[in-house]
Amino acid sequence: MSTPTAPATSDTRLLEHYVKKILAAPVYDLAVRTPLQAAPALSALLGNQVLLKREDLQPTFSFKVRGAYNKLVQLRDAQRTQGVITASAGNHAQGVALAARELGIKARIVMPCSTPDLKVQGVRSRGAEAVLHGPSFPFALAHALALAEASGGTFVSPFDDPDVIAGQGTVGMEILRQQQGPLHAIFVPVGGGGLIAGIAAYVKYLRPEVRIIGVEAEGSSCLLAALRAGERVVLPSVDGFADGTAVAQIGAYGFEICRDWVDDVITVSNDELCSAIKLIYDDTRSITEPSGALAVAGMRRFVVQRGVQGQTLVAVNSGANINFDSLRYVADRVGAQLAV
Repeated sequence: MSTPTAPATSDTRLLEHYVKKILAAPVYDLAVRTPLQAAPALSALLGNQVLLKREDLQPTFSFKVRGAYNKLVQLRDAQRTQGVITASAGNHAQGVALAARELGIKARIVMPCSTPDLKVQGVRSRGAEAVLHGPSFPFALAHALALAEASGGTFVSPFDDPDVIAGQGTVGMEILRQQQGPLHAIFVPVGGGGLIAGIAAYVKYLRPEVRIIGVEAEGSSCLLAALRAGERVVLPSVDGFADGTAVAQIGAYGFEICRDWVDDVITVSNDELCSAIKLIYDDTRSITEPSGALAVAGMRRFVVQRGVQGQTLVAVNSGANINFDSLRYVADRVGAQLAV
C-alpha cells in the first residue's frame, strides 16, 4: 500500500511542535545512543547500502525505554506519589519498570496472559508489579485503564501520548545525526504507531525527501487499515506472533502524524519475519524478536517489489526480547522455506 508524500505546502506546525519536544527530551538520563550499523551481507543481498539502527542494544533491549522515561520524568510530584499504571505486550512494560525504578515511582503493569515469560520476568526483575490479564493487548489495556481510574494512578500509554512519541522520536534524531550523507528511506516497525510517528515528525521536518516506510505484520496491520479507511479503525482480531506490535488500533496522536507524513506501509508474513531474524543474525550475530525484525522484512519486500538498487536504506531493529524456546519455531520455519 502506498500513500503519497505530503506536498511541500503541507502544514508543518505539528511537526515543529514535536521536533521541539524531541530535542528537549531527556532520554539519555537512562537510554543510550545506539549505533547505526552497516549490514554488509544484507547490503550485498539487496543491492543497496543497508544500515541497521540497533535499538535492541538499549538497557531493556528495546527502544521503548525512550518514551517511557520521557513520560515518567515529566510527571508532577503528586502523580509520582500515586504511581503509574500501564498496559503492554512487554517492551514498553520493561521500559516503564526501569524508568519507574530509577525515578522512585511505584509501577503496576498489565500484560496479556500470552506475554513471553522473558518479558514478564524483565518487568518483575526491575521492581514493578506485573499483572497478567486477558488473551491479548486490548484486554490488558482495558483492565489497566480500569485500574488507573480506580486507584488514581497515572496511566502511561505505550504509544498514544505526545511525550511517549517525542521520546521515541529521538531515534529519528540520532539517525539523521549518524547518517548525514545519502539517505533514501527509513523502515520502521509499526504497532500502536508511537515510534513511526516520532521518527516521521523529526525526519520529515528536517529532511522531507527521506521516505518513511512503516512495516506491519499481516495479522496486526492497524495503520494500513486506518489509512485505507481514512480514520482509525479497530481490527477484529490480531495475530500474536509479533507480540511487540500486536495492536488492534493505531494511536490517535500517532495517526495525526502518520496520515500525512508516512510515505508507504508494507505488510509482511510471519515466515518473512522468521527469514529476517536469520538475515539479521547472519550480519550481526544478534537475535531480534519478530516485531524487531519487521523493518528488515519490509525492506526486503520493498526492494524486491520496487526494483530498488543503489540506495541507502535504514531499518530500525526495535527489540530483542524473544523467548529462547521460540527460536526453534523460527529456525523450523526458515528451514521449511529453504527446503521449498
